[in-house]
Amino acid sequence: MGTIVHVPYSAPDLYAKCIRHIATPSVSLLWNELHMKTNIQLTKPSSPYVAATYVSMGVGVLGFLIGLWNATMQLNEKGYYFTLLAFGLFSAVSLQKCVRDKAEGIRVSNTYVSICYFAIVLALLLLTVGLWNATMLLSEKGYYAMSFVLSLYSAVTVQKNVRDIQAASPTLGYSDQEQGPGQ
Repeated sequence: MGTIVHVPYSAPDLYAKCIRHIATPSVSLLWNELHMKTNIQLTKPSSPYVAATYVSMGVGVLGFLIGLWNATMQLNEKGYYFTLLAFGLFSAVSLQKCVRDKAEGIRVSNTYVSICYFAIVLALLLLTVGLWNATMLLSEKGYYAMSFVLSLYSAVTVQKNVRDIQAASPTLGYSDQEQGPGQ
């Protein structure tokens, strides 16, 4: 895995430098210049690791959804657990992005980081309360809890891999509408 050793430029300086070079056709020269000046050591995650993260996310999310599909609970209960899964996945990915942005020197408001932490704790708390009060077997409760946690972990890892692959490959640049990592 790549590590960030030292970044002598602030995020706005790097952004301004990127904007100046956007008109130039040589994206790889820009990448090499930024890579050398920021001392960022990036490595692309291995293909088996990336595949394992996608498989684990599929197992977690599909397992949770198949469990909901086969459950004998009312539709409103199924909707509650489905909404918790979607909310939990979004909050976990959002929190990972905030942590990664801060590590890369990209400004993130403390309010947003606090909201992300609150959201992930709230998703876990709501799932816990829902399962505690549910009238299902203990094994079913454990199944939902484990697939939920696996889904959250896998979503964070998949998002991290996508970002690492983009950062390690200058040819996988951003479209004209995007501003770059974290923007």
